[in-house]
Amino acid sequence: MKIILAQPRGFCAGVVRAIDIVERALDKYGPPVYVRHEIVHNRHVVEQLKAKGARFVEELSEVPAGALTIFSAHGVSRKVEEEARSLALPTIDATCPLVTKVHNESGRYVAQGRILIVIGHAGHPEIEGTLGRIDGEAHLVENEADVDRLAVSSDAPIAYVTQTTLSVDDTRGVIAALHRRFSDVLGPSTRDICYATQNRQTAVRELAQMVDVIVVVGARNSSNSNRLREIGAQAGLPSYLVADGAEIDPAWFRGHEAVGVTAGASAPEVLVDDVVRALERLAPSLVSVQDGPEESVSFRLPAELAL
Repeated sequence: MKIILAQPRGFCAGVVRAIDIVERALDKYGPPVYVRHEIVHNRHVVEQLKAKGARFVEELSEVPAGALTIFSAHGVSRKVEEEARSLALPTIDATCPLVTKVHNESGRYVAQGRILIVIGHAGHPEIEGTLGRIDGEAHLVENEADVDRLAVSSDAPIAYVTQTTLSVDDTRGVIAALHRRFSDVLGPSTRDICYATQNRQTAVRELAQMVDVIVVVGARNSSNSNRLREIGAQAGLPSYLVADGAEIDPAWFRGHEAVGVTAGASAPEVLVDDVVRALERLAPSLVSVQDGPEESVSFRLPAELAL
């Protein structure tokens, strides 16, 4: 069996930064350190950090008085920040800088008097954080049908921003629908789209032309991991999302000679290795890596944790 690893795959710079923040906070201040929401959407990562002394909570009311609290990579609303101040909790913000960029763009558009359209998935922590930072009229849309249903005048000045785990390809149809519906539309440059999301999706589309089956390593609640599996399926291939090698089903690969393996942006390489080992136990295998860009993006840590 041929096993071809997608390039790039796995951790992005925002995830690396968020995990580093928790680990450095534990080293500097000692355990326990409290993290609001999963720092990233991956159970393996969360369990590893728990073992080092991180405590994950959904509400700040669960944090003991005075305990150091970290906001996850997805970002938080102003209401959460205000609640932390009211509780006198010392905080460190692990929001991905690309998410922060979306927050800043949203503020600029609203300050210009524009109605903001946020393209993303309802209920996703990043979207809840973004919507909770907008001081003006804002609407969430997930698809083109949502655009048609907007109760906004077609001549109203609007602007849009997108969830960072969506790629240019994911949002193209919705953005086109906005331009059809409204006469005055502004939006960020495609250069502002999350590089990691776009790169991983492009890699899977290319990988789908080389293999018979796609396996995506990632969490069930990871938006970008689910999208990678969907792309494989849209290419006409059997495509599966697994947390690790234990979820590999031998029946998926009977009659197939080439398997493509990728990983969502919050899945560590150790889980990719675990999946590859599980595949190697099924048949003699040759492992190779797809040609693709080497990512060199890195983000600075908060000043209080910088070395």
